[in-house]
Amino acid sequence: MRQHKLALCQEHFLDWLPSQVQRFIEKYKMFDHQDRILVAVSGGKDSLSLWDILWRLGYQVDGLYIGLGINGEISYSDQSHDLAERFASERGLRLHVIDVQDSYGVSIPELALQTTRGMNKPCAVCGMTKRHIMNRIARDEGYSVLATGHNLDDEAAALFGNTLNWIPGYLVRQWPVLEAHHPGLARKVKPLCRIYEREMAAYAVLSGIEYVYDECPHAVGSKTIYYKELLNQLEMDQPGAKLSFYLSFLQAKENGLFAPQADPGFERLHECPSCGQPTSNDGECAFCRMIDRLPLKSQLP
Repeated sequence: MRQHKLALCQEHFLDWLPSQVQRFIEKYKMFDHQDRILVAVSGGKDSLSLWDILWRLGYQVDGLYIGLGINGEISYSDQSHDLAERFASERGLRLHVIDVQDSYGVSIPELALQTTRGMNKPCAVCGMTKRHIMNRIARDEGYSVLATGHNLDDEAAALFGNTLNWIPGYLVRQWPVLEAHHPGLARKVKPLCRIYEREMAAYAVLSGIEYVYDECPHAVGSKTIYYKELLNQLEMDQPGAKLSFYLSFLQAKENGLFAPQADPGFERLHECPSCGQPTSNDGECAFCRMIDRLPLKSQLP
């Protein structure tokens, strides 16, 4: 690991990485052992490894898998679902499973075809749907914390894109912890925010965790992947560049960057009359509005 000027054997690496995650959990005050934590799992290396690490660290942690209905019968979704189920079964852990098709009558690709958000790719519809379901399950099942497997590469790519296009709203919100600013919201945390993607892949392989190797087929050609490729080139020449870029941003925020700006979205939240989740929209939340526009509207759960 050139970025850390460190080389470890398998045994010590599998001790080192969870200790680093624990250190970042404490540093950013993400949660403690009294919290009930829900991990959003996709069947990929990051989310399954995060679940494994938090379980080994002794936290009260369950998983949530969302079936998106991507790619036919032997699909990306089927493979990822099977691996998430197998992971939970082998460790005796609880996995909530929500299938978008069963819940709303349409898969994510079908839903995207019927909305303006999904004109080019279903990623925007997918993200909004997953956020809606994750927060609903956390709220309904009494979890105080929702954890996602975003690693350093994810965070650096998001920061690069938001800085390159200067999107202050996203920059204001980017942080390892997003507090619950309204009843009905769970605190959202990213315990892997300072762990390189390569380190997470190594942890999964060395721990014997089976995971989906391929990216979501709809992610091909995305700007996020392009930004990651650019940052990887920089990292090759300057080991530690991604970590320095991200940590410098966090330090700048701690020193007052964006401090004079308020986030108006959190100041005027109210409950959606259809699903009860907090929204800044007038009337229904964006997700319920999207469902309302379906030709054959399903009953919201």
